Amino acid sequence: MTLSPASQIVNVMNNLENVNEKNKSIQRWQYVHWKAILAEFLSTFLLICLGCMSCIPLDGFQVQPPLYSAFGFGLIVLFNISAFGHLSGAHMNPSVTLTAVIYGKMSITLGLGYVVAQCLGAIVGYGVLVAVSPVDLVPGAVCTTQPHINHSLYQSVIVEIILSAALGFINCAVWDPMNERKNEANALKFGFTIAALSIAGGPLTGASMNPARSLGPSLWTNNWNAHWIYWVGPLVGGGLAGVFYRFTWLSKPGSES
Repeated sequence: MTLSPASQIVNVMNNLENVNEKNKSIQRWQYVHWKAILAEFLSTFLLICLGCMSCIPLDGFQVQPPLYSAFGFGLIVLFNISAFGHLSGAHMNPSVTLTAVIYGKMSITLGLGYVVAQCLGAIVGYGVLVAVSPVDLVPGAVCTTQPHINHSLYQSVIVEIILSAALGFINCAVWDPMNERKNEANALKFGFTIAALSIAGGPLTGASMNPARSLGPSLWTNNWNAHWIYWVGPLVGGGLAGVFYRFTWLSKPGSES
């Protein structure tokens, strides 16, 4: 059946309206979320640039003090959550973002935006550190995450899964509606958590818990030794924490009565 000219004009107008609605929807999404994605880029940039600063060998020390970088990263996380937590949640970590998506805290689309920003922030952050460091970071692969020499790869993966699951659990606990009014000390909670997990796991795997944190230094130093561990371990650990918490402990509406 041939459509009349009037019907064709109506169809064209409807199609234009649909396109305009899609464009407006995309613009709304960009307007709402670009600030959060930018905050993720900047917070991850600072995490790697300042955190890895604490891994630069100190003058007069043949061996870096064992707690120096652990507390360095912990305090940088504390600062970043204080500065950016209200803007994006200050994930700084694809593992944490995966936990948030599984938990139902954010959409998959926004989660992908976070991950891209985090990886770019880590790469730029370490690149800036390479430019300003008084020590050449590349030959010694400073701040790259490496498994313990006596560890098998699968032992290292398990360590990263455990550390990342622990981090995922505290994220889920903070996001739990039962704790929504107990957020005054969140920066302290996460800062000390990162320091504690780094002290525990640092000698074994470098305690990455964060694919972006491992990606930046590895890319600039071209050191990819066992790099897959620092993607598989954190993502599996973060994913397991999100699934377990959501379906085991997360209160359902009306379940308290």
